[in-house]
Amino acid sequence: MPVVKVSTRGDYASRALLSLALHADTAGPTSVRDIAERTALPQPYLEQILLALKGAGLVRSKRGVGGGYVLARTPDQISLSDIVSAVDGPIVAGDFGEPHTDGACDHEGQCVLLAVWADVGEHMRRYLEAATLADIVRMARGEAAWPGETASGPTVTPPWAGTTAD
Repeated sequence: MPVVKVSTRGDYASRALLSLALHADTAGPTSVRDIAERTALPQPYLEQILLALKGAGLVRSKRGVGGGYVLARTPDQISLSDIVSAVDGPIVAGDFGEPHTDGACDHEGQCVLLAVWADVGEHMRRYLEAATLADIVRMARGEAAWPGETASGPTVTPPWAGTTAD
């Protein structure tokens, strides 16, 4: 099955914020070392990711003894889209360009495929926008079904699939 991938940075950023959300009831900030130990992420790379998340306003930091990171917003106000976009930029299915621009339709089939890839990226972006960090916390704690465990998951069939032009 073909896969639209979230980058390693996007995955690590999501794991780091999930760890902060899961331990939000502890007093004070969480050190980078503690986050790295809980998530098994490499600390130097995690430090870079947390700086990007801070720049995006998703976490706040405190320096010095007892310093570390806390969520800047409540988990229900942070979407997976916010997290992935903070470290990877816009959510797209690939760097293919836009249909009907810069000669994108000069070759057979290219224009329609560019439109399909753009649609795939849009569906992924909407899916990640709909999933909040609070949703993921509930899943991690066993309080909600994981994706794919229920029949009420998001529809992934494109609206034009199976239709024919008359």
